[in-house]
Amino acid sequence: MAKISTIGILTSGGDAPGMNAAIRAVTRAAIFNGWKVKGIYRGYEGLINNEIKDFTSESVSNTIQRGGTVLKTARSDEFMTVEGRQKAYDNMKANNIDALIVIGGNGSLAGAQVFAQEHDVPCIGLPGTIDNDLYGTDSTIGYDTALNTIVECVDKIRDTATSHDRIFFVEVMGRDAGFLAQNSAIAAGAEAAIIPEDQTDVDQLGQFISRGFRKSKNSSIVIVSESKKDGGAMYYANRVRNEYPQYDVRVTILGHLQRGGKPSAVDRILASRLGVAAIEALNEGQRNVMIGISNDRIVYVPFSKAIKIDKPIDKELINVLNVLSI
Repeated sequence: MAKISTIGILTSGGDAPGMNAAIRAVTRAAIFNGWKVKGIYRGYEGLINNEIKDFTSESVSNTIQRGGTVLKTARSDEFMTVEGRQKAYDNMKANNIDALIVIGGNGSLAGAQVFAQEHDVPCIGLPGTIDNDLYGTDSTIGYDTALNTIVECVDKIRDTATSHDRIFFVEVMGRDAGFLAQNSAIAAGAEAAIIPEDQTDVDQLGQFISRGFRKSKNSSIVIVSESKKDGGAMYYANRVRNEYPQYDVRVTILGHLQRGGKPSAVDRILASRLGVAAIEALNEGQRNVMIGISNDRIVYVPFSKAIKIDKPIDKELINVLNVLSI
């Protein structure tokens, strides 16, 4: 493999708290290693449009505590084409970039995998997504902060739910993964969580109602994972209105509120560790791997596994919530 002297770094897909901490860590670890750093703005779209600038240690000063991403992010339809990826590669070579570090979620790492295969580019991925749905890592950058944001919001919703004896269905992000819903439900003392991983023949809503939640409580919170398939929280709220009209029901969709805010200490530390490890991986000759953390140790996960294997939720968590919600 050719010797690396300059790396490029970009953030792609949905933003996540802690991305700036990761950018900072990658930048400073690379400079510590004697390499030059190029910041690529607006993800793969910026690589195609040559939105590339030199990055120094000062470029990432005072950023570790900031949410979002200083490199901006965008989704790129053009990068999904062979021609778009060729433009990206040409700009990469024109800027003397030898390796690419991509911070993002499933789609971002899938893009890195294809790009690396087509153009023989060393690519290292960092798991940056609030969904926590990448296989091979115990946690992703942004997940802990989003989880704490949800819990804070649900605590406030509980106040009004109790005051009015209402059932609140609170919809959270997570796409096809229920990590945010399940764990926020436990942390906030919710009565139930409706998640994709628990979609069995048993009607989750009917099960929740049949447990007789009104016997000991005058208000209830149900956390629901967003879902294009069944409509998320609105679907279940409408079912209660139709099937159990005696209950007063409300819906809160937290939406992009979950993406914002200062990253937690946990996310700052995780992003810093993964960023330094990304440079160490390149030094070792690694390529086309995601840097993850497992049992508090850094691990290298091939892109093929990180993006193609479904990350399982701990079914014990489902039991914990069921036991504690009586």
